[in-house]
Amino acid sequence: MILLVTLVILVILSTLGYTLCVQVAARRHRDQFMIDYSIARHACASSLKYALAAMGSLQFDLVSRPNEPDFSDVFALTEPQYQKLLEQAAAAKWAADSNLVQEGLATQPPDRDSLKAAAQEEAGRKTATTEAGKKAAKKDAKKKTAKKQPKKKAARLGDVNDVNDANEYDPNNASGADALHAQIRGPYGPPWPLVTEPMELEIGSAKVKIEIEDENAKYPLGWVMIADEKLKPEVAAGWTTFCEWMGYSTEEIGLLNEGFAKIGKTKPFKTEFKQETEAVEPPAALKSKITRPPTPGALSTIARRTITRKPVTVEEQMDRQNKEYSKLLHSSIINKDLLARPSIASDTRKESALKYLGLWATRNVNINSAPRQVLEAALTLGSAADAPKMAQEIIQRRQVKPITDVNELKQAAPRYSTALDDCRTFIAVRSTIFTVRVTAISGVAKVTAIAAVAKEGDKVQQIAVISD
Repeated sequence: MILLVTLVILVILSTLGYTLCVQVAARRHRDQFMIDYSIARHACASSLKYALAAMGSLQFDLVSRPNEPDFSDVFALTEPQYQKLLEQAAAAKWAADSNLVQEGLATQPPDRDSLKAAAQEEAGRKTATTEAGKKAAKKDAKKKTAKKQPKKKAARLGDVNDVNDANEYDPNNASGADALHAQIRGPYGPPWPLVTEPMELEIGSAKVKIEIEDENAKYPLGWVMIADEKLKPEVAAGWTTFCEWMGYSTEEIGLLNEGFAKIGKTKPFKTEFKQETEAVEPPAALKSKITRPPTPGALSTIARRTITRKPVTVEEQMDRQNKEYSKLLHSSIINKDLLARPSIASDTRKESALKYLGLWATRNVNINSAPRQVLEAALTLGSAADAPKMAQEIIQRRQVKPITDVNELKQAAPRYSTALDDCRTFIAVRSTIFTVRVTAISGVAKVTAIAAVAKEGDKVQQIAVISD
């Protein structure tokens, strides 16, 4: 009996000890998460302020991509097609590096056989377990590299960042495209829709990533709620074209349009603004008094408010619409789940309609940076029949040289001049709306903030900020 009672007591004590340990560990994890979240949030806010302050001095220049695969059709490619496109991009990069070598601006790039051999040697070095093996592998690698790659002095312009360098090869990546670090360059150089390479930094224990995207390269979702009755049929055709490119059925398009119709009835979307006036009611303290003849049982004076009207500039109207639609397009009225449904999902990319939609009240599309489905949807406002041909013409021309003016495009393709005039209001050759995405991670806590800004030269105006 004593042993049995002792056993029961031990079991009870063990249970209590285990419960106490679990509760303490859970509390510790909660406290640590709160600490990590506070650090991440502080780092995110600080980085966002830094990015917004630096936006004025940044210049986003378009690049020429004459011999490279275009980014326009990446959204519609299957994974094998995408990998093939990466190989083409790698070949174009290889050819560009070879041209630099011939002009004396870079060192000789290694050929493909030496690249594979160097990768195998790198893998052998990593698997060596003894100091002797490491030294032997390193010595052998130097001998073979010296034979296959004769030394040549680099140009005084500086070292070229060669993506084909064997030292940068990752032996864990099996595909040749990954081995060559190939990527499909966007209109600004980095992959679409980025305008600069992502910036990574550390603030305390938080790791921060800053990305800037071109919002004028996306389809303006506000167009679907356009106020102009004459343009509604063309807008509906362009929106349907975009949705069909993204793989939506007729029923799904109708389901999306239901939410947009609710917003359009409450707040129609304007693309053209004229100076207007609005009524301004003064405060209660500034009432004017009117004296009336006294009547039996009535006061001799009564108070009345005077209502005045003040002009509202075009800039003020645009700013108001931007802020109002930024809230509406990020609200629950929009079927975000359907828009975010992946059309293509793989280890290398994730495609969905939401990625190509502008949710910040943009009013035009940059023909130099928009992908094919966005281009066709915008050009439908000029001519639904000629939109695919015009889009192809623009894609071919901007690869060689960015388009600087719509008139330049009209002169190069006069058969489309009428259609380009009809949709001139909705297209542009440079972007003015950008989003700054800041992601901060500390421990298991992650904080994201997105700010939309309007940028005209060095002048930057904040539209809205959304924090998650």
